[in-house]
Amino acid sequence: MTARALMAPFGRGAAAAGPLLPLGLAVAGVAGAFAVAALLVLSSGKNPLVAYWSLAAGALGSWDRVAIGLNKATPLLLTAVGVALCFRANVVNIGGEGQIAVGGLAATWVALAFPKTPAPVVIPLAIVAGAVAGAGWAGLAAVVRLTRGVHEVIVTLLLNFVGVLLVGEALHGSLGESGAGFPQSPLFPPETWLPRLLPGTDLHVGILVALAAVAAGHLLLWRTPFGFRLRLLGASPSAATYAGVSLPRSFVSVMAIAGALAGLAGALEVLGVHYRLIEGFSHGFGFNAVAVALLGALTPLGVLPAALFFGFLETGAQAMQRAMAVPSPLVGVIQGLTLVFVLCAMALGGRRRRV
Repeated sequence: MTARALMAPFGRGAAAAGPLLPLGLAVAGVAGAFAVAALLVLSSGKNPLVAYWSLAAGALGSWDRVAIGLNKATPLLLTAVGVALCFRANVVNIGGEGQIAVGGLAATWVALAFPKTPAPVVIPLAIVAGAVAGAGWAGLAAVVRLTRGVHEVIVTLLLNFVGVLLVGEALHGSLGESGAGFPQSPLFPPETWLPRLLPGTDLHVGILVALAAVAAGHLLLWRTPFGFRLRLLGASPSAATYAGVSLPRSFVSVMAIAGALAGLAGALEVLGVHYRLIEGFSHGFGFNAVAVALLGALTPLGVLPAALFFGFLETGAQAMQRAMAVPSPLVGVIQGLTLVFVLCAMALGGRRRRV
């Protein structure tokens, strides 16, 4: 499946009906997913209303729970913006997990290599290192695609495994903490920890970085010549070539941007949540970001509520499991059903997509 096939449902009717159509379809998809999941809960002998109340209370019941939900949404938001930009350009980038992993690895190296450096210096340095590593990792996939002709789906998918294995290799080597029962790095110096936004909670400034990325992605896609070239490539590569758009240059550029955002997400995750590098910390983020991008209609602004939905849904899952003994994987069922319903509803549209 190509990115044009993935994009097609979102554009048909989006321009003519305005932004309310994708929003309405997303709301309908969420409602349908919760309705079907309620039947599953009911079939297990549980009350779905009580289960959903526990889910909501676990996600929004206190400022601390809200902070956790926002922290979970931050890497999804950053990575999904990059995925949306790639898909708009007819580039199927599913390598977010590997790009997050190497971004976290690079940020970890900086944090541990400069332990006495003041926070205003070492934190931006570690964040930039993560973004550069992610961009380089995605750029590697782009180079293989352009020089060897291997489709980016295969390259990015395989590089996910390589990136995760690099983290594991580093943690079993020089970056690993001696005597730890789990592969992890030593705790970062406090100077490298991201500042907190709300006292008494774990909410870090990464959410502000993610919101800035959403705004920048929106402006880039809809208000710049580069964004128009991406949309033109997604709509018709032949027309883009006729108009003088360089496919290789645009391919490498959008992949580097997406990789930088994913690497930035990995850096924020290790600096603001774990305060160390942990094996498998990037698990699930990359592929969930693809779902978030699709649910957000492949637009940076649409990605914002989709990422928040996924983040708070995962936050409330454990509370629902404790209160009702409802398995937390039900959240994954809700996420998948939501995406299926939204894609099916959008695929029924018959109007042209705005370029």
